[in-house]
Amino acid sequence: MHILLTNDDGIFAPGLGAIYERLKVLGDVSVVAPSEVKSGASHGVTLGPLGCEKVDVEGRFVGFSVDGTPADCVKLGVMNLLDKPVDLVVSGINHGANVGVHVHYSGTVAAAKEGAFFGIPAIALSAAFEEHINIEAAADHCLAVIRKLLPLSGGDVINVNIPRLCEGEPKGVRVVGHSTRGYDESYIAGEIDKGRQVYYYMWGDHRDEGAVLDTTAILDGYITVTALHFDMTDVERNERLRKIEW
Repeated sequence: MHILLTNDDGIFAPGLGAIYERLKVLGDVSVVAPSEVKSGASHGVTLGPLGCEKVDVEGRFVGFSVDGTPADCVKLGVMNLLDKPVDLVVSGINHGANVGVHVHYSGTVAAAKEGAFFGIPAIALSAAFEEHINIEAAADHCLAVIRKLLPLSGGDVINVNIPRLCEGEPKGVRVVGHSTRGYDESYIAGEIDKGRQVYYYMWGDHRDEGAVLDTTAILDGYITVTALHFDMTDVERNERLRKIEW
């Protein structure tokens, strides 16, 4: 198996290095990742020049560092940089869960979806935010889930989230739906910078009461597994639209 590994925390992020070590047991791993943090980049792509160079990451591996987004990395990797076909795209491990509406903002999930655009199965990996995260333990859990998921079909996108490990071992794995609720979020006013007000984005947990979804299951201590798709067609609404006298 040839695995393309990327992320949105940057090529030097601990989560990428940790999962790289585990993925080696499954096959050949090629790293194509952003040169710097691109969290919240969603599915943006770079339309201008795209810089790329090979870098040695702490003696663990040599990968391609790309001055672009996670989606750029997958596109460039598949189309230009790698000398053999990719069998699986893995994105992560992100430092911070990607559940609820944050799935739409996530560069981690976007990279997996980009792989699916090429007809390649893809897995997005994230771990709930902790000040002192045990990323090695999170990587062990991720590998165990990946082993269970394989083989996948072309175009599959699986979103995996590890709960806070500081609260103990995960209670198990739950296959759950994707919540459409937002987080408890706000903007905090900060200092005035050269006459302009500065605001800082703040977020917290939230719970969909009475529903077992990715947002609730991860708070309850479970590893969440959610199959996603990128067909955005609202079939029911389209049927109603067809009945309009155009």
